[in-house]
Amino acid sequence: MRAAACFPETIFVYAAILVYLQDRTRISLLLIAASSVFTIGAYILSRAAIARDWHPLALAIVLVIYGYPVFLDVRPGLHLVPELLATAIQVVALGWIIYGKLSLGRSFGLLPANRGIIVAGAYRWVRHPIYLGYILCHGGFLLASFSWRNLAVYGMLHLVQIGRLLREEKLLSRDGAYRQYRRRVPYRLVPGVF
Repeated sequence: MRAAACFPETIFVYAAILVYLQDRTRISLLLIAASSVFTIGAYILSRAAIARDWHPLALAIVLVIYGYPVFLDVRPGLHLVPELLATAIQVVALGWIIYGKLSLGRSFGLLPANRGIIVAGAYRWVRHPIYLGYILCHGGFLLASFSWRNLAVYGMLHLVQIGRLLREEKLLSRDGAYRQYRRRVPYRLVPGVF
């Protein structure tokens, strides 16, 4: 399953690097590829779960979340903001994603699962910091390379990601430690909002 999830990410990284080599001003494209490389590493190194959600809906969500990169258009799109500003947004987002993944350690995984309750690092601020980082990083990429196709792909991805987040919380809520954590950190993605 891990290898299957890595395949679309690898195809995307390959395509993104080829496009970047033709136009080295596309730093935002290179950064989104770097995020995918980091994700591939996290898949490979993740630990076994205590409990996992094998519901068909959870499996379908995983297919969308890990298959979306093959649908992205890596060709130059409309610049809604200067490349440098979009790149700055992505750098901040990637820093947050890396911080979130380092905080999570080997508990990163494909399906909603309990691999141990993490309450330190980025998880002190929101319950799903990596998802927040993805939203910001993808937003930065869209600002530098807008297309209706990429907007649709990212829109669908993040709606599905919210579904995954809710399924994950349902599974984790069986654990008393998570219920205590949820009381201490009330927001899922954005403090004061959601």
